[in-house]
Amino acid sequence: MIRTAALSLALSLLATSALAQDPIDPARLSEVTKVLASDEFQGRSPGTPGEAKTIDYLVKEFKALGLEPAGDAGAYTQDVPLLHTKLKDGAVFALDLNGKRRELARNTDVTATTLRPVDTVAIDKAQLVFVGYGVTAPERGWDDFKGVDLKGKIAVFLINDPDFEAPADAAVAGMFGGQAATYYARWTYKYEEAARRGAVGALIIHEAPGAGYGWSTVIASNGEGFDIVRADPAKEKVLLQGWLSGAAGRELLAAAGQDFDALKAKAQRADFQPVPLTGAAFSASYGVTHDQIVSRNVIGKITGSKLPNESVMFAAHWDAYGVGAPDAQGRTVRPGALDDAIGVAGTMEIARAFKAGPPPARTLVFAAWTAEERGLLGSEYYGVHPTVPLETMAANLTMDVLQPNGLSKDVVLIGAGQNALEDMLAKAAAAQGRTVTPDAHPERALFYRADHFSLARKGVPVLLLMGLGGGADLVNGGRAAGDKWVTDYTASAYHTTGDAWSADWDLSGAAQDVALFYEMGKQLAAGGTWPNWKDGSEFKPLRDASAAKRR
Repeated sequence: MIRTAALSLALSLLATSALAQDPIDPARLSEVTKVLASDEFQGRSPGTPGEAKTIDYLVKEFKALGLEPAGDAGAYTQDVPLLHTKLKDGAVFALDLNGKRRELARNTDVTATTLRPVDTVAIDKAQLVFVGYGVTAPERGWDDFKGVDLKGKIAVFLINDPDFEAPADAAVAGMFGGQAATYYARWTYKYEEAARRGAVGALIIHEAPGAGYGWSTVIASNGEGFDIVRADPAKEKVLLQGWLSGAAGRELLAAAGQDFDALKAKAQRADFQPVPLTGAAFSASYGVTHDQIVSRNVIGKITGSKLPNESVMFAAHWDAYGVGAPDAQGRTVRPGALDDAIGVAGTMEIARAFKAGPPPARTLVFAAWTAEERGLLGSEYYGVHPTVPLETMAANLTMDVLQPNGLSKDVVLIGAGQNALEDMLAKAAAAQGRTVTPDAHPERALFYRADHFSLARKGVPVLLLMGLGGGADLVNGGRAAGDKWVTDYTASAYHTTGDAWSADWDLSGAAQDVALFYEMGKQLAAGGTWPNWKDGSEFKPLRDASAAKRR
């Protein structure tokens, strides 16, 4: 006991000493987070007065830091045209089960959004087809659809990958990464696949382990949806996309003479066949408000002194979930303090540190994205309309949810095995006297749920710091304390009114993590280094295709 306490104290003093030499200030992280998470900013939802206040604040701060504008036409902002939709009150959802109508309670049994600019959605007794995990992966010899006709029908999906819960001796085991989710596991992929196959709607049966979050997170949008403005939204988006609660999904399958667990077992086999849910039909009727809004990314830069056309990007998202229904304490603002005001604060602190030092050889870009919570839309738009060349962007380093529990002995790595930036992270962590721990919950697919993914899809090597990938090994309390925080935060604060700034936070550990990116950034900013994706990564071919554009 005494020996353990002494070791913990020594580690704490060592880390504190190292931290004192770093330019990342926990107090400044706290102050910026406190401002952005205050009620004045109304939860920072795109297209609201809260956005206007947020953009004004960020532009002012970027100017004060001495950053140059890197948005549209010499501005600090980049316009991001978005379609904004919201279900009107009085929405009706129902199942027809063997001739008997079963009303589905909104946000209890079902939740849905519409990402088409339509005034109404009217679906009358559409046939439902269970398509297992809904995966088409030719490179893995996998096709859940087997040519089934989904036109005008509702596709019903399981969440996650076919091998997520498969037995260790099953043929599928490890084919999709096991507990480490692939993009096929994501709800966004499943909706995209349903649209490609002409379905009128797509419903995913919720299970918390496979989704990586509970029902409260699923219903947080409350029928509100955002998308990039598209030339032909009917081609790319189903009319209705949503989730069924686990209980409602099981009830649906049982009424169609199917057993949920038995169907899941079949869906874990490559010979799975889609199952028309005989005797069951789905109806929905609701009005939709829709308009186009222009939201904004905020982007600044420090132009490189020797290699201005090469860049390193630091980024986070400024948006949160805005104002919602009152909670038990009557609070309505969902402030998004850790998700992701603190990431924005970290980005600003890195910019402050670089401005205090010698000019970098490469250009440094600092971005605060809009509409991450609506589907990574701000960063997706930037990926299509970049303000610096992506082929010569050496790395994107993203921060999204940093832990507020003090110093830690390790840093949690999201998406282990992807690229060489992980090796740089390990060296930077070792210099702090820390280790790197792989994501303890790869089934949550966090690698595909933050803005760095939008840049990865363009081939840019990326790295994500996110405190939700498993509890850090805290100096005070160890792994158990870190895991408890992740569990408690995810259950009671994530995407809710509970994600509020607290004077009780100890952000010394968050500052440690931000300092890791600063140290990595210094090495990358010097030039001469081109981190690449590792063999086997799905993103390596994208990067290799532009190799000729790099020195």
